[in-house]
Amino acid sequence: MISSEMCWKAFDASVVNYHKLDDVDQKFVNPFAENSLEALLYLKNWIDTVQWHLEDIVRDPKVTNEQIAQIKRRIDKSNQDRTDKVEQLDDFIIEYYKDVKVLPSAKLNTESAAWVIDRISILALKIYHMKEQVMRTDVDQEHRDKCQMKLEILLDQKKDLSQSFDELMKDISEGKKRVKVYRQMKMYNDEKLNPILYKK
Repeated sequence: MISSEMCWKAFDASVVNYHKLDDVDQKFVNPFAENSLEALLYLKNWIDTVQWHLEDIVRDPKVTNEQIAQIKRRIDKSNQDRTDKVEQLDDFIIEYYKDVKVLPSAKLNTESAAWVIDRISILALKIYHMKEQVMRTDVDQEHRDKCQMKLEILLDQKKDLSQSFDELMKDISEGKKRVKVYRQMKMYNDEKLNPILYKK
């Protein structure tokens, strides 16, 4: 069964591997088997990790307006890539559980399983960077204490979100929850749907 443990393993590996160079332009290498769920999870988090750091860079007061425009366009593309990977994850989950007999009483979830995975991916980044703040030596103890409190909340969220995801996967595997996906149908990147693009 697909589990939160699989997600955390791939996401933690991605975050740690990215920070070995900490460079948004570094070469991407996936350590997991091609076409595996772990490989897709790793790629999903890598996209999130690079975008996290692009968001940091664009807030640097020394960055020029021209650089900001370039980075913002890159972030825009990254958002599309992120959505595409979520939809690929949903496709994987649908295929994985395709033979499950759905019970007549089966209920829908408020979001697809892949969007829960997306939340786990972002949470992995929050935890990593909050741990960094707790370990800093160039700040006072008050800063570290405040960050430690925030870290504890994030770790509590990790426990709860992981449990909720595992319960959802169990319910889907037993036919107690229906898998239904609504494609994002983002309009801003589509030349036929964004009026700024189709009116030019």
